[in-house]
Amino acid sequence: MKVRWAAIAAILGALAVLTGAFGSHGLRHYDEAVRHTWEIAARYHSYHVLALFGWGLSGRGGWPAWLWLAGILLFSGSLYGLALTGFKPLAWVTPVGGSLWVVAWLAAAGVLWRSR
Repeated sequence: MKVRWAAIAAILGALAVLTGAFGSHGLRHYDEAVRHTWEIAARYHSYHVLALFGWGLSGRGGWPAWLWLAGILLFSGSLYGLALTGFKPLAWVTPVGGSLWVVAWLAAAGVLWRSR
């Protein structure tokens, strides 16, 4: 079964907009640190949705797509959770997601380099 990465990215893009709006409006009475954490999560969520969307539109899949998805879930997801709950151990998950994004970008570079 072929994964429809552009469609998955489009859904994640809608979620990025919703989380950004929630951060702006739903968290306005929270302290600055919570709002800042949420904003970072939403921003990087959006950036990597765009990468995944473009990758999916190109007809590609493979490791870069899976790694971008995992990075969104782990990096942004852990920060969303940290902001909402204050559960500090979630902060240990965040760099794992960020590292997966680095590997995704490098894997994408490798795929593109070999396809020339």
